[in-house]
Amino acid sequence: MTESNAANAAPNGGATSDEEKRPEEIREEIEETREELGDTVAAVAEKTDVKKQAQAKVEDVKAQAAEKADEAKQKAKELGEKAKAAAPESPAEGVQQAQTLAKQNPRPLAIAGAVVGLLMLWRLLRR
Repeated sequence: MTESNAANAAPNGGATSDEEKRPEEIREEIEETREELGDTVAAVAEKTDVKKQAQAKVEDVKAQAAEKADEAKQKAKELGEKAKAAAPESPAEGVQQAQTLAKQNPRPLAIAGAVVGLLMLWRLLRR
């Protein structure tokens, strides 16, 4: 770089100063600045619009609630299908399953019987 070029170079990386810019360059800079300012104003306006922010939050919560409701419906459907598969086909089959379960593990049945007996005794004595 020669001395005259070095003296004319701007400190901002070789760009020319405002005095040496062509009118087209100045207009482009003004237009870019206007666009940036417009974006900034829009962003500030959006942040200060409390009603719009509240509506957006409501929409988010609604979407989350709908998602949870769908998940709950799916889970209930799965559990219903599982219960249906485990349920006996007829009452006689249900009785048979209960008898088999009681024979395999009689302790819970005995405890339940004792609790029912105590409740009946308590109600009789309370009169």
